[in-house]
Amino acid sequence: MPFRILREQAGGVARLLKAVANARRLSILCELAEGEKTVTDLQNLIGISQSALSQHLARLRRDELVATRRDAQNIYYRLDDQYVPDLLGYLERFADVYDREAANDRRPPAERPDIAAE
Repeated sequence: MPFRILREQAGGVARLLKAVANARRLSILCELAEGEKTVTDLQNLIGISQSALSQHLARLRRDELVATRRDAQNIYYRLDDQYVPDLLGYLERFADVYDREAANDRRPPAERPDIAAE
C-alpha cells in the first residue's frame, strides 16, 4: 500500500507543513538550519519586529520544530527536529526547479498561476 506511513502520520505531517507554509517561519527555519541563533540575530537576519518574530518562534516551539536555551541575558534558538534540514533541502531543490520552469514560462502573466493568484 503506497503512502501507508504518510496516511498514518497525516496529522503530524499536516502540522509540519502548516508551520513551514508561512514565509517568515520558513525563513526562520532556514536561518536555524545554519546554526543556533539569538532572537536578536534572527530579528536582524529576517527583518521583522520582535513581537512578530516572537509569535512565529512560539508557533515553531509549539510544533516542536525549534528549542531554546538560555545563556545569561540571551535566549538561543536551534532546530529541534532532525528531519527539518532534509525538508528544507527538498524545498530548496523544488524552489530551484520551480524558478527555472517559471523563467521559461512564456504565457502572459495573467495566465500564470504563480502570478495570477497574487
